[in-house]
Amino acid sequence: MPALRPDLPHLEPHVARLVQFYEQLGPADLMRLHTLYADDAWFKDPFNEVTGVDAIRAIFTHMFDALEQPRFAVRQVVGGGADCALTWRFHFGLRGRTMHIDGASVLHFDATGRVDRHRDYWDAAEELYAKLPVLGVLMRALQRRLATPPTRSSA
Repeated sequence: MPALRPDLPHLEPHVARLVQFYEQLGPADLMRLHTLYADDAWFKDPFNEVTGVDAIRAIFTHMFDALEQPRFAVRQVVGGGADCALTWRFHFGLRGRTMHIDGASVLHFDATGRVDRHRDYWDAAEELYAKLPVLGVLMRALQRRLATPPTRSSA
């Protein structure tokens, strides 16, 4: 395994291993998921809610099948010990178009240092749907219609 990023040594080893795993994640790495996630780990994102390493692996396998060159860049790690949160940017291609999604993961680690709860937070409407050609036009029109009009200050 390559050396850690210079800004990661301050992290506890189990957190640093997970950050490194996500930043270097490729299809072949999915077979190591069981070393980082508990057998009965729970995972939830805007599209999926699953339990178990095999089900989590299936989500990432689908990601590599459906998207072009997906990769994560972890931006910040908050907390440590049994609980931490990561902010990240997910880069990928879709039908030749380069895109990214900003999000966060809230993680809980079991006593062995493996993730047993993983919850991803990101705004599917803003980060994904609004960037798609046809759906994006509809989403932006809906957003304009639902937005609160600017207030005027009484000067």
